[in-house]
Amino acid sequence: MALQARGNSHRAVLENHFAEDIIDHVILMESESSTDVVITDEKGTVIRFSDPIDNFEKYLPAPGQEIPKEGQVIEDDWKRERYIATVSPIYIHNHLMGYVYMFENTESVHLMMKSLNEHFFLAGVLSIIFTVIIIVFLSKGITKPLLTMKEATYQISKGNFSVSFPKTSKDELGDLARSIEALAAELNYLKQHRSEFLSSISHELRTPLTYIKGYTDIVRKRNLNEEEQQKYLTIISDETNRLSNLVKELFNLAKMDQNSFVIQKERLDLQPLLEKVSQKLTPALTEKKIHYMYQCQTQLYLMADPIKLELILFNLLDNAVKYSDTESDITLNAWKEKDSILIAITDNGKGIPEKDLPYIFNRFYRVDKSRTRSLGGTGLGLAIVHELVHAHDAEISVTSKEGVGTKFQLTFKEVSK
Repeated sequence: MALQARGNSHRAVLENHFAEDIIDHVILMESESSTDVVITDEKGTVIRFSDPIDNFEKYLPAPGQEIPKEGQVIEDDWKRERYIATVSPIYIHNHLMGYVYMFENTESVHLMMKSLNEHFFLAGVLSIIFTVIIIVFLSKGITKPLLTMKEATYQISKGNFSVSFPKTSKDELGDLARSIEALAAELNYLKQHRSEFLSSISHELRTPLTYIKGYTDIVRKRNLNEEEQQKYLTIISDETNRLSNLVKELFNLAKMDQNSFVIQKERLDLQPLLEKVSQKLTPALTEKKIHYMYQCQTQLYLMADPIKLELILFNLLDNAVKYSDTESDITLNAWKEKDSILIAITDNGKGIPEKDLPYIFNRFYRVDKSRTRSLGGTGLGLAIVHELVHAHDAEISVTSKEGVGTKFQLTFKEVSK
């Protein structure tokens, strides 16, 4: 401690020259400081002191034990005692000459502790104030976006999907805000898509029903000859078949949406299946004088449902025939590329406008609205193809140019022979 070090310093001076003038000099030094000193001889008799000796007598009895050279603390109870005291022995040529007692009034210690306590208290109060301020600002910074998100989710629950947030940070709250925006956009798309779907299906169901009812009334109420009856009955039959196909396709799509559409995959040799599809398509190809050619590498194997894969290929080829002019070209190619099997159906028909390409797999979407009825399409064929391809863990892509032609390409994973 500092008091002990100060006593040892005086002791060192006195050991060099133990004389009255040096002793007086030490006493003078301490009389000007906040500490006090008492110097005694080896028997404990007081030689000099810096303050009235009455204040220190209780600490001055001759030590009953040998004091170590580095000195020792003889009183350190600053809470109850008036002084803290240390003693340092004075040795000259290894002979004990006396003692240097150092004293520090504990009042200064109490004042210092009081001052420290006040400073600690003030620091504690300021820390609490700053902590509260920081917590308030942090709480506002955290709760404000959370409250905004809460209001946004409430609006979403009420059907208002046009929610947006100000530019957010790249932390968890920012990710949450972007997720909510993405959810709102997706729900808004689904809402619009549902409205369009319901509108389209209402139109698709109403049109054949109107034809059936109208021509049935004509046949029933009018006195028609056999030729006219056959004409109208043929229209009724065609519209009934059209309605039946539409309901069937809607039923298939509903099963896909509910994940109840069963895909029974098996190891399949592709070449025989392509031959089978080509044979089924021969009448339509002959009727329009289509130049059809297919090429398939041998021993191409993939895991697929043969019935569903046949439906995929037949729908794509049927579309190619419908939207191709007489004596056009249609090709069906299948080949292996790395670990994949690719199937491409290419025609040089009317093509698909670039603006329509992103939407051709949407339900009830038609590129040529004016020719829909004459071509017999429902707008669900490509939507079913798209769902079936993904059910096979495969991919479908399309490239087309208006007036040049269209190419659909399927990519399946190859399996070992």
